[in-house]
Amino acid sequence: MIIVDSALARRQAEGRPIRVGMVGAGFQASGIALQIMTATQGMTLCAVANRNIAAAVALFDQVGVQPARCDTQAELEKAIASGRPAVTEDAQALARADGLDAIIEVTGSIEFAAHAVLAALESGKHVVQMNAELDGTIGPILKARADAAGVIYTFSDGDQPGVQMNLYRFVAGLGVKPVLCGNIKGLHDPYRNPTTQESFAKRWGQKPAMVASFADGTKISFEQAIVANGTGMQVARRGMLGPDFSGGDPGAPLVPIEQTVSAFEPHLDPSGPGLVDYVVGARPGPGVFVLGTLDNPRQKHYLELYKMGKGPYYCFYTPYHLCHFEVPNSVARAVLFNDPVLTPQGGPKVGVIAVAKKDLAPGDVIDDFGGYEVYGVAENIEAVRHEKLLPVGLALGCTVVRAVQKEAPLTFDDVSMPDGRLVDRLYAEQEQMFA
Repeated sequence: MIIVDSALARRQAEGRPIRVGMVGAGFQASGIALQIMTATQGMTLCAVANRNIAAAVALFDQVGVQPARCDTQAELEKAIASGRPAVTEDAQALARADGLDAIIEVTGSIEFAAHAVLAALESGKHVVQMNAELDGTIGPILKARADAAGVIYTFSDGDQPGVQMNLYRFVAGLGVKPVLCGNIKGLHDPYRNPTTQESFAKRWGQKPAMVASFADGTKISFEQAIVANGTGMQVARRGMLGPDFSGGDPGAPLVPIEQTVSAFEPHLDPSGPGLVDYVVGARPGPGVFVLGTLDNPRQKHYLELYKMGKGPYYCFYTPYHLCHFEVPNSVARAVLFNDPVLTPQGGPKVGVIAVAKKDLAPGDVIDDFGGYEVYGVAENIEAVRHEKLLPVGLALGCTVVRAVQKEAPLTFDDVSMPDGRLVDRLYAEQEQMFA
C-alpha cells in the first residue's frame, strides 16, 4: 500500500513505532517476525506468545536478539515498557498487556486462537490475523465484538483472501461491478491427508495436516468463505464450481486465467450479490482474480482499447500472493487508518461444513483440518442452517456418535461436542445475533 509506507516512515522519524505483539511462532509467524524486524520501518515486534516457548525464542534468534522470558502479564508489560523484546507461553496475558497497539494472530488453531483474539479485542487492541479457519467460523461475532470495543478486526494483506479484497476494491473503484472473486489453485483432491502430504510438508518446514488442508479443499473453502462474508457474495453451489483445466494432471500446461471465464459465465448474474469460487490449472498461479462488468458503452470501448477484451465480463488478476511480506501493511492500515483489509460485513453469507473423507463410525474422533476424517466445503449459510450442517471449524475434537458415509456432510446430530468450549459459545451467539 503506497500510502502506508509514507505513514510508517513518519512514525519512524518521530520515534513512535507501532508496537506489535504476535500469537503463534510457526512457519508464517517466523516470516512475519523477520519482515517486521528487518524490513518494516515504523513498527516494532515487542513480544511473541507461543505454547512452545522455544519456537518463540527462535523467531528473535533470526536476527540475533535474546528476548526476555515472561511468565505473567506484569512481566510482559515491564519488558514492553523498557523496549526489550519478550516471549511468553501465555497468549492471553500478551493479548491483554498494556503497551501494545495491535496483535497479530497466526496460529491456525480455533479454540486457542478464539481466547487470544477475544482477549485482545476486549483490551482495546486491533487484531490482524491470518487464521481463515477462525474467521470463517466465528469471524462475524468477533467483528461485532471489535466494533463494540472501537477497534479493527481484520484478515491480512498478502494471503489470497486479502489480495482478493484489495483487488475487489480496486475493480469497484474503477466503476466496474465485481461479480466473482476467484482463487487460482494448482491442485484439488479431497482425499489428501497427512500421510500423502508428508514429504512436501517436510521440504517446506510445515505441518503435514496443514499442507493436506491446502490440497483437500478445506483451506480454499475457508478462504473463499471469508471473502464472501466480506463482500456479501455467495457460492453457486455446495463446494463451489471449481472448474479444473488440468484434466486431473498437476503437470499439465496451465491455461491463461482469461480463458477460464467461460466456465463461470453461465452462473454470473450482474444483478445478484456475486460469487466466490476458484479454478484449478490456470495461470498465473497462485494468484487471484476478479471478474467484473459494467454497462457504460463508452467505458467498454476504453476497456477494449486497454486490452481487457470486449466483455461483458472483464478479468482482473493479481499474479502472486506474498503472505507474510505484506502483513505489516495490514497492521499499519488498522492502527494508522482504521482500514480493515478484509472483515465481515455483517452476518455470515457462506460457511464451511464438514464432509466425511471416509466412512465414519461411532467413536471416531475428528482430529484436525486436513486430517483423515473430514474435509471442509463451502456452502451458503441458509443451507447450513436449514440442514443443521456441522461447521468444520466446530468439528475438531468432536466424537462421531452415528455412522456417516463417505462424502456425506456431517450434521450437529452426528457428533458429540467437547464441553466448555469458547468457540461453541461464540458460534451460538453469532447465530442468535444474525440468523
